[in-house]
Amino acid sequence: MTIDDPARPETPEAPPSERTPSTSSAQHAPAETAETTAGTAGTEAPSTPTPRKAGTWSALRPLVLRLHFYAGVLIAPFLLVAAASGLLYALSYPAEKFFYAHELEVPVGETTLPLSRQVDIAREANPDGTVTAVWPGAEPGATTRVLMADPDVAEDASLAVFVDPYTGEVRGQLPSYGSSGALPLRTWIDGLHRDLHLGEFGRNYSELAASWLWVIALGGLLLWLGRRRRNRRALFVPEGGPASRRRTLSWHGSVGLWAVTGLVLLSATGLTWSKYAGENIGVVQDGLGGATPTLTATVGGAAGGSSEHEGHGGGHTGGTTAQGPDIGLDRALEAARAAGIDSPKVSVVLPGEGKGYVVKETDAQFPLQLDSVAVDPADGEVLDRLSFADYPLLAKLTRIGIDAHMGVFLGLFNQLALAVLALALILLILWGYRMWWLRRPGRPAARGAWRKVPVTMLLPLLAVTAAVGWFVPLLGLSLLLFLTVDLALGLVSRARGTTRAS
Repeated sequence: MTIDDPARPETPEAPPSERTPSTSSAQHAPAETAETTAGTAGTEAPSTPTPRKAGTWSALRPLVLRLHFYAGVLIAPFLLVAAASGLLYALSYPAEKFFYAHELEVPVGETTLPLSRQVDIAREANPDGTVTAVWPGAEPGATTRVLMADPDVAEDASLAVFVDPYTGEVRGQLPSYGSSGALPLRTWIDGLHRDLHLGEFGRNYSELAASWLWVIALGGLLLWLGRRRRNRRALFVPEGGPASRRRTLSWHGSVGLWAVTGLVLLSATGLTWSKYAGENIGVVQDGLGGATPTLTATVGGAAGGSSEHEGHGGGHTGGTTAQGPDIGLDRALEAARAAGIDSPKVSVVLPGEGKGYVVKETDAQFPLQLDSVAVDPADGEVLDRLSFADYPLLAKLTRIGIDAHMGVFLGLFNQLALAVLALALILLILWGYRMWWLRRPGRPAARGAWRKVPVTMLLPLLAVTAAVGWFVPLLGLSLLLFLTVDLALGLVSRARGTTRAS
């Protein structure tokens, strides 16, 4: 099969022993991998197809094919690491419950201790820590998590003291990270997925993978849909039969078709908190009025947001503290419940200097319960209330997208879906490299295919590419690198051809 005529049927594949070695590896390498991404479905077109008039797709296909090839060769290793670590992260939620069952679960008792008493017990267990927040058990048999600022844990983490709400027994102490309360196992896997534990430099790997994932997925979709086939079943269902490039190609295309929507969504949500593209997305979101609103927790009505680490470590059991009168933790939670905070999953942030209690719903599973209120520690009056229903649409979509990417939006189903997507991406990459290997040597995609694209189509295409490359910087820079490599290979091939001719 040639790569520059989508209507032409594929010729029978010769066994590797009968193939003629390539005379120019630099010239033929692009075609070898390009064929991995654009081949035919399991059932091919008739041997004498009716010629079709060249159109938009005929002009664009060689460009899409070549781009898909370069991205597949050079970006696929980054995607493979991201997919493998993402698969581990999706499985880390049940693993966390298993490995930390002693800290997280207790036998259900008849009555629970007051929340303030549980906090006092945690302080006694770790007198050097400063309590910042409390997460009551969200369901029967769950421990209470008392979060502390502690000099022995990382700056971006809290020390979680797990208290049995029925007996007051301290079940253990572990570092806890972020608003999701990830424990060490899940945190380590998350760091592997995010930056390979290389810090800011390592974040470039995941952003590069996310920047290209949607391009590769959509390009592969176009190439797969653009194939001619005898029946529609070959579009959706992989073919069986003996192991061959054709069968591998069928699985590559069909599975990619089923996975493309999820892969594009993973790419988009992953970019929202990336370093470079994420900043641009944030600017656009704020400009469109989609910034996430903040809760005012300052006593007296002054402007000020809330933080998970505002607690000052006072008594908070009622009476007077160094900051003034304090109704205590239990009455503050009662006031928040009366104000409409009715989710069983809440976080209570203790007040700091000039701040009130902040009680937040933390149930990110559908339907979302993410309302929050600020309570005056002096008298229990509600200082401010923020409802998730009042978030701008873009802020809602961003929050839902991030939670879905992290596997919490739909709970176990979400985590299983992420695991399936990650596994599909791993298989797509491996199938792509297998097809490249089986196809060698292949006919090269003609360079200079852009010259055949009509100017009325080429100029808008270049403008869109430049805009996307600026908005997603690592995509733009790596695309320039691909073009440079392709140009260099073309020059080398031309020089060798000139040498032979002379």
